[in-house]
Amino acid sequence: MKFKHLLLALSLIFTTHFLSAQEENNEEDNTINSQFDEVIEGSNNYQDYKVVKRYKLTQIQKNTVNRIESLKEEIVTSNKTIEEQKLKIENLKAELNNTQNNLNQVTEEKDQISFFGIATDKGTYQTIMWVIVFALVLILVFFIYKYKQSNVLTKEAKKNLAENEAEFDEYRKKSLEKQQKLGRQLQDEKNKQNKNKI
Repeated sequence: MKFKHLLLALSLIFTTHFLSAQEENNEEDNTINSQFDEVIEGSNNYQDYKVVKRYKLTQIQKNTVNRIESLKEEIVTSNKTIEEQKLKIENLKAELNNTQNNLNQVTEEKDQISFFGIATDKGTYQTIMWVIVFALVLILVFFIYKYKQSNVLTKEAKKNLAENEAEFDEYRKKSLEKQQKLGRQLQDEKNKQNKNKI
């Protein structure tokens, strides 16, 4: 009788050890749900009840607790990873904002030109330059017009002067001739009077 109990105990220990080793090996492969299915299928029926061996329940409990602990560790690790990634994302966002600000500043500087020591937008600078060029062209056109007008007036004045000089020369010639004629007439009259006196 003792031998039977000893043999039964040894076989129970061996079976338990074998099953726990096998279940530990298959723990990664078996889900908890499949382990419950296996226990239910491997248990005996008693009326409407299932008789489940205690070591199987203990093993499932141990596997469940191990799985829960493993999941907790995974959750903690995942949370740490998430926090690290959030921190990296925040750092990357800050770097991106800094880079964007630098890019905006460089773009703004590129789009501006120093005009008389004042930072001016390129469009405004071009507008100012075109206004200055247009004003200079208008001034040039005005001076060309004034030059041509004064040139015409100068030519007309020269022509008038030449005509006046010609008229004056003609008048002087006529006056000289008239004076000579009058001088001759006067001399003739003097000569006549002198002759009459003699």
